[in-house]
Amino acid sequence: MSGAASDRLFFGQPRGLIGLFFAEAWERFSYYGMRALLLYYMTDRVLDGGLGVDAGSAKSLIAVYGSATYMAAILGGWISDRLLGDRRATLLGGVLIMLGHISLAIPAGAGALFASMLFIASGTGLLKPTISASVGDLYTRDDPRRDSGFSIYYMGISVGAVAAPLVVGTVGENYDYHLGFGIAAVGMALGLVVYVRTQRHLSPASGAPKNPLRWSRFAPSRVVAVVVSIAAVVALAAALIGTGTLGPEGIVDVISVLAIALPVGYFTVMLRSPRTTAAERARVRGYIPMFVAAVVFWCIQEQGATVIAQYADESTDTGAFGFDIPASWFQSVGSLVLIVLTPVFAVLWLRLDSSRRAPATAHKFAAGMAIAGLSYLLMVAPAASPGLSNPLWLAGSLAVVTIGEMCLSPIGLSATARLAPAAFATQTMGLWLSSNAAGQGIGAQLVKFYDAESGAVYFGLLGAAAVVVAVALFALAPRIRRLSERGGSTVEDRAATAS
Repeated sequence: MSGAASDRLFFGQPRGLIGLFFAEAWERFSYYGMRALLLYYMTDRVLDGGLGVDAGSAKSLIAVYGSATYMAAILGGWISDRLLGDRRATLLGGVLIMLGHISLAIPAGAGALFASMLFIASGTGLLKPTISASVGDLYTRDDPRRDSGFSIYYMGISVGAVAAPLVVGTVGENYDYHLGFGIAAVGMALGLVVYVRTQRHLSPASGAPKNPLRWSRFAPSRVVAVVVSIAAVVALAAALIGTGTLGPEGIVDVISVLAIALPVGYFTVMLRSPRTTAAERARVRGYIPMFVAAVVFWCIQEQGATVIAQYADESTDTGAFGFDIPASWFQSVGSLVLIVLTPVFAVLWLRLDSSRRAPATAHKFAAGMAIAGLSYLLMVAPAASPGLSNPLWLAGSLAVVTIGEMCLSPIGLSATARLAPAAFATQTMGLWLSSNAAGQGIGAQLVKFYDAESGAVYFGLLGAAAVVVAVALFALAPRIRRLSERGGSTVEDRAATAS
């Protein structure tokens, strides 16, 4: 297996991590480049090349756009596990994402925007869980390099995300929105090239479906019934939207509800499935509180493209240092911090996991949650002060939430790969990504309450709520660890027990 201890070509990690690192870097360059421009493109005047959407509606639409994108990861994981396998699903997802950015690069108004949403949501749903699952397949279950490897892989996300607002955002804000979106499309194309040229170094487990669908079990009448049901749902949705019965606010509400209902339903399916063993069922129960904490975390972190973008544009003195800072540049701050800190965290987790001081996964999550809450509490003072705030306040808040992200997100990827039931391996990675969807679905409702006048209250309430969730998760950590130990302990669990 390619995760063998002798394979240490890439910073002590398996060589397959190289291609996944750079493919993800280019994919995130395209996504975060698009995201850096989207609010300004939607709210700018039509005469200036925008769509003329009011800020409140634009923020909610962007939030549910992100929610739908990550919600699709559950379906993408199912398609990979049952039909295509991780490699083919990743490749197809990248092509669809590229088509989405090409749609935005065409000056065709709202129609192109909605087409891009469909392409990028479906493409990301295929790519994100499968490329992450491919990272997990590089390691054996008890390989102590796992958390460190996921932290290095996560830096690939950061490399693409830090460059995207600086390149795509600058071109889009200063020259032409559609040219900026076109650069994002080129970035995704480069990611596909890297992936195709390096996929031979991946684990064989990434090549075929992990739980292939047995078509002989499906009667033709059942297949027809499923197809007809799907067509009926699509037709009903199209009719409601076309007649104006389901307007933008209704779409936001529907996606918000689905974003929460979908993971609830999927956890229920996994826990009741005969393919899930008793030990796996216990580990899933231990995973659920961490998943809930992740939902709260993403609700805060993903407001970078909505509330934080609006605060940067309206409430921040972007000329404080003698030149006008493009508002989109603030979205690079977190990614830059990730790049700087990733090697530090990779070494930290590796050393702690080889010692008796290793914190349990739930403790890492709780720390990430508390730090995320502090990032919003930090914004209370500048939001309450009259006039424009110094940009260092916003940059500091973005840096702090990124430290929280390092404690939670790559560790969540690693824990998901480790605790997933075998029959739901890639689907569970999609389920992890749906925590982001649920967070953004909740955020789509919350961002409606933000405005410059009540900003201090908004930041204070959300920050305090995150800290409360962190305290609750810390208290649950011993029980989570016991559930995670069912059916065999991992390196992390043994170290935590010894301490």
